Amino acid sequence: MAFDIRPIRPEEADEMNRVTRVSFAFPGEVKVKIKPEWTLCAFSDGKMASTYAAWPLTMQLNGRRTPVAGVTMVSTLPIYRRRNYLRKITSEHFKQLHERGEQAIAALFATRTAIYQRYGYAVVSTRNAYKVEPRYIDLIHPPTIPDEFHEAGDDDLPTMLDLYHRFTEGRTGYLLRNKAFEVAPGAPFTVLKTFMPSSMMVKVIYIEAGKPAGYVIYTVDRATQPGKPGGQLIHITDLVWLTTSAYRAIWRYFSNIDLAQDVMWGRVPLDDPLPHLMLEPRNLNVTSGDGLMGRIVDVERALPLRPYPDEGRLTFEVIDDFCEWNQGRWDADITRDGTAVRRSKKSPHLTMPVSTLAMLFFGQISATEAARMGRLDVSDSKALPLWDRVMRTDYRPFCADMF
Repeated sequence: MAFDIRPIRPEEADEMNRVTRVSFAFPGEVKVKIKPEWTLCAFSDGKMASTYAAWPLTMQLNGRRTPVAGVTMVSTLPIYRRRNYLRKITSEHFKQLHERGEQAIAALFATRTAIYQRYGYAVVSTRNAYKVEPRYIDLIHPPTIPDEFHEAGDDDLPTMLDLYHRFTEGRTGYLLRNKAFEVAPGAPFTVLKTFMPSSMMVKVIYIEAGKPAGYVIYTVDRATQPGKPGGQLIHITDLVWLTTSAYRAIWRYFSNIDLAQDVMWGRVPLDDPLPHLMLEPRNLNVTSGDGLMGRIVDVERALPLRPYPDEGRLTFEVIDDFCEWNQGRWDADITRDGTAVRRSKKSPHLTMPVSTLAMLFFGQISATEAARMGRLDVSDSKALPLWDRVMRTDYRPFCADMF
């Protein structure tokens, strides 16, 4: 049996989309127009068995824009499963990233996190979801200034894009978007697209003191709940605000949509303020799940990529049997002017798998929390407060886009 891993050829793009659709049950109209050089697929006896690709994304890491490999379209036809094809592709991809030195971090959204944790990925953000009836959107200290909203059209997209990038400054996990609100050319998932034929998309900009201060994009669908004819379901796809008054005003806007049965927001940051502003927070019916998964492919190159709020020397050991170039002891000298990472012969203060390092790096958990969970070993407990201070991020990590 001949086995090969390589990028697809242009004429194989339709087959790659077909294999992906079979694995994920995507509707037939969803076709990803990804460049062949961004793909890496497995072929068995000349037939495509597994698909894999990576978008060249730009992600905010504590306020600094950083190149990231956005892994996508990962699938294997059922007849080829349990042959370690994905492991072989992933290993080859990480090796290429390490050798090229362009992207030291890989990220993805997983249908099953267990698949990717075995390759050194970790869940580096948490995604909440809300489902609330408009009549229950009662805020503590509701806004007192008059609301002013403007229904947005295509001519307003530059304004909305500017609001989005201003909102994401200083945050971690958010992606740079282009003029089409895509995170990469050809990416099928964008807040400006809906795959439900019956959905109507609405874009609204909030104006404060004569200037745009926030926006919301949502779809409206007809509800199917028995006994409530004519009702609507509202699905928020994107919500951005620059001021607290803008945030409050947008939620008051939804409280006034009388025909809506429910307002649902399925991609909510963990530190979203709404539960702390509601008179009755339980009416949000909050659910929680895993969000972005991150993988530090190259420790030496990755750690200097983000800014840190404090200075210090971190001496640690990384356990990484998938990327042997990460394995071993390191010193990270972190200063206001930058970070230098080099091999170390000193005894490590902390020892951790590379997945735990990713969680600390993104700000998903602190070193002290990781120690309490047993996700790292501590040789010098005095190092924990320093790690906590240095790795802190201004906001909880979150990615509002899919890819």
